[in-house]
Order: sequence, then structure tokens, then C-alpha cells
Amino acid sequence: MNYFDYLLNPINWAWSTPGSLPQRILEHLQYTATALVIAALIALPLGAYIGHTGRGAFLAINAVNATRALPTFGLLSLLVTLMGLGQLPVQIALVVLAVPPILANTYAGIQAVDPSTVDAARGVGMRPMGVLLGVETPIALPLIISGLRSAALQVVATATIAAYVGLGGLGRLLVDGLALYQYDRVIAGAVLVALLALAIDLLGGLIERLVVSPGVTQRFSSRTTAPSVQAAVAEQSVTSQPTKGPSE
Repeated sequence: MNYFDYLLNPINWAWSTPGSLPQRILEHLQYTATALVIAALIALPLGAYIGHTGRGAFLAINAVNATRALPTFGLLSLLVTLMGLGQLPVQIALVVLAVPPILANTYAGIQAVDPSTVDAARGVGMRPMGVLLGVETPIALPLIISGLRSAALQVVATATIAAYVGLGGLGRLLVDGLALYQYDRVIAGAVLVALLALAIDLLGGLIERLVVSPGVTQRFSSRTTAPSVQAAVAEQSVTSQPTKGPSE
């Protein structure tokens, strides 16, 4: 048996075929995108607020660590028991999976901004919201996007659990393939999930290159702290002065 028969069969790629591969991919992307959007709407503002104000940091860190310890499949089983079958339990489980990396990276990125940079922004009259959105968030973007990419990879790999409660997605290939001993279908599902995760990660890297300032990217790659506005001005003024000779 050729283990790639199911993946390479043109019939399985036809839109008219029930449960075709394009349909399964779209279902998988729908579960992933829905969970990521909801998780981002929860974690981004919360992480930015905690990082900006420092309030609730201890509670948030412990909550994130506790949430990461939850087994997603076990949580889904509990939710299905309480709520019944359907897409809602799956989405809740995926959102719970996606929130911790986004929240942790957003908090870490905002909190790591050099205090002197924040003080300089306040010194020119910027309000707290302006400092957060105009100074801290742009500097923290590499870490924030890294959290989103990490969450996306975890969700796209875990969204296969939707098939265990009767839904679609690429997990349907794994569940049905194992039940019917059609291992070419199992391999097709595994390969497509891996390719989808790789494509999403590459897309995240491209978005990061487009929206993040090169200077900020270089700063994070070299693991240095954010440069202070005042220090940069002082350095420029020193280097612009002519060096005095011995006779002077």
C-alpha cells in the first residue's frame, strides 16, 4: 500500500467530493482563526494593562502557569460533559490553550521597555494611553508577535481534537483513518497539519518583518534593553563635538 495514496488522489482534492481535503483544511482554519481572535481579544489588552501598570502581575503569572498545565483533551472532555457536543466546547478549549502564550509575551514585552524611555515620553506630555500605544507597544511588538505565533502553532496542532467530538477539520482524517485502518488517510492528515503549521509560522514571520521596526528587531535579537531617548540624544551630542588636540 502506498501511504500517500489518499493525499495524492485528485478526487480527494475536488470541492464536489464530500469531506474533501480543501473542505477539511478550511474547517481546520476556521477553528484555529476563531480561537486565536478570541484569545487575542482577551490576552492582548490584559497583558498590556498588567505590563503597563504592574497591577495583578503575580496573579496573572500564576494563572497563566496553571492554565498551561491543563490538558486540552481533558478540558474538552469536561466541557462536552457539561455542555454537550458542538463547536462551542472545542472553541473554549482552544481559547484556553491560546491565551497563556499571548498574555505572557504581551506582559513581558511591555514590562521590559526601558523605564527611561517611558519617562522621556511622559516628559514631553504624552498621556498614559499614548505612552502605552505609541511607545511601549511598538517596542514590545517582537515579543507580542512571537506570542501570537506560538499560540497559532499550538492551536493549529491541537485543533485536531475537534474530530473527537464529531466535528470536522483535519483531525477527521486521523480519527476516521485509525477507525477504518486506512493509514494513508492518517498520514494525509498528519502531513497537512504539519504543512499548515509551517505555513502559519512563515506567515507570522513575514508579518513581523513588515510591521516591526528594524531597529526594534535588532534590539531584541541582540538581547539588549530598549534604548533611552535621552541617552540617544546625549550620545549624539557628544559624538558631534570635535575632539580637542593636545595643543588645545
